[in-house]
Amino acid sequence: MPGEAAALNDDRVGRMLDRLFDADRATLITETVLSVVREFQVEMEQIHNDSTTVTLTGGDYPGGGENRGGKTVVKPAFGHNKDFRPDLRQLLFVLTVSADGAVPVAYRVEDGNTSDDTTHIPTWDELVTLVGDPGFLYVAESKLCSKEAMGHIASHGGRFVTVIPHGRKEDRWFRDWAQSHAPAWAEADRRAGARIGDPEEVWLTFEAPAPSADGYRVIWVHSSSKAARDAASRAARIEAGLAAVEEVQAKLQSPKTWLKTKVAAEEAAKAALAAAGATRWVGFSVAESTVTDYRQEKRGRPGSATRYRRSDKAVFSVQAKVNAELVSYDAATDGCFPLITNDAEMTPAAVLAAYRYQPNLERRNHMLKGPQLVAPVFLESPHRIEALLLCHFLAMLAEALIEREARVSMKAESLAGIPLYPELRNCPAPSAPRILEIFSGVQRDRLMRGGDVVQVFEPQLTPLQLKVLDLLHVPAAAYASVAAL
Repeated sequence: MPGEAAALNDDRVGRMLDRLFDADRATLITETVLSVVREFQVEMEQIHNDSTTVTLTGGDYPGGGENRGGKTVVKPAFGHNKDFRPDLRQLLFVLTVSADGAVPVAYRVEDGNTSDDTTHIPTWDELVTLVGDPGFLYVAESKLCSKEAMGHIASHGGRFVTVIPHGRKEDRWFRDWAQSHAPAWAEADRRAGARIGDPEEVWLTFEAPAPSADGYRVIWVHSSSKAARDAASRAARIEAGLAAVEEVQAKLQSPKTWLKTKVAAEEAAKAALAAAGATRWVGFSVAESTVTDYRQEKRGRPGSATRYRRSDKAVFSVQAKVNAELVSYDAATDGCFPLITNDAEMTPAAVLAAYRYQPNLERRNHMLKGPQLVAPVFLESPHRIEALLLCHFLAMLAEALIEREARVSMKAESLAGIPLYPELRNCPAPSAPRILEIFSGVQRDRLMRGGDVVQVFEPQLTPLQLKVLDLLHVPAAAYASVAAL
C-alpha cells in the first residue's frame, strides 16, 4: 500500500527477526512442509541431504552458543570453509530435499565448527518424524559413511545410499583386486555427450563379491567421463611434477644457489612435488659431485711464483623419475568409485540412479549462495542470522515449487522447452530465477489527481508470460487490480 515502504527500515527488520527466532519455528517449518507435500503431492520415498557453509564477512560475531528464551543460539566459528575462506567465521547450513523435484523438506543450522558426519543422525531422526515412516531412502555424501550413522539408520528400519570415501578398507580391497581380476561390469546407463562430437557417457556397475566390514552391499561404479578426467588429471600432475623438479635442478646449478646441502636439495624437491600434487607418481634422486677450484693465495697479478689454494665444493643435482608401477596401478581403476547401501532389493543400476540425483541438491545450495545472495550477511547477532536463514529456506522452497510445477506441466504437455533464453531460445528445464526474470518488468500504473486515483493502467502480459502462468496454474487474473476483481 502507498506509504508502507517508507516504514521499512533496519531496526524494524531486526525486531521482526528477533520475533521470528523467538517463535515456534520448528512447528512453522513442519506445518509448511507438510502442507506443501499434501498440496503438491511431493513424493517422499527418496530424500537427499548435504551441507554447505554460510560465510560471515563481518567482525568477531560475539555471542552464539548461549540460551535465548529456552533456545540455544548457533555459534559462528572457524571451520572447514567450503567457500575456501578459512579466515572467516561461518555457520553450517544442512539442507534436505526430496528427489521429486529437489523440493526442500528440512534444514538445520549448526555451529560453524560442526563436523558434517555428526549431522546425519539427528537429521535422519527429524525426517522420520516428518515423514512418519523410516522406510524412505536416505542419500548423502561420504560423511554418511561412518559406522555410527549407517548403523543408526539400519537398526531403526531405514535405508541409505552413500559413497565410500577413498582409503577405506573396501576401497583399497577393490583397487588391489582389480589389478589381477576383470570385474563383470554391467551397463547401468548411457547418454549422449555434453557437446556435439563428445563421446557418449557410459556408467557401468559391479557388485563387490564381499560385503563391507559392517555387512552392507558395496556397488562399484565405472564412469567413462570420470575415467577420462582421472587420466587427464594424473597426466597433468605428473607433467607439473617433472617441471617442478626441473626448476629445482635449475636452482641447484645456479652459482648463487642457497641449496648448499643434500638435505636442502631433498626438501626443495619434496616441496616442489607436493605443490604440484605429484608426490604419488613422481620421485627423485639427489646426486652429489665435487667441483675443484684453484684460487690465488694472495692478491695481485699472477706470475711464475704465484701460489694457488685448492678448494673442493660439493655440488648437487636432482633427477626426477616417474613411478610407472603406481601409474599403472591407478590407471586400472580410473573412473571407478564405490557406493554402499543396506537396501537388499535395489539393483546396482537403481543404487547408482539414486546417488546420481545428488547434484540436484547441490544446485539448491548454489541457489542459496547465488540468486538468493545469502552472503554477505549484514547482521551481527547470531540469533538474527539464524532467523534470516529460515527466510532463505522458505524462499528456496518457493523457488523449488515454481521449477517443479513448470517442469511437470511441460512434461504433461510434451513441451521440449519454452523460449526463456535470449533471442527466444528454448529452455528445456526452466529455473525459478529465469522464470521470475521475465516478469520483472510487469507493473501497474495509476494516474493520480491530488489524492484520488483517476485511472488504473493494468499490466499487459505477453504471450510468453501468459504461457508461463498457465504452466504454473496461476490465473492471469492474479495480475488484475483489486478494484478490477
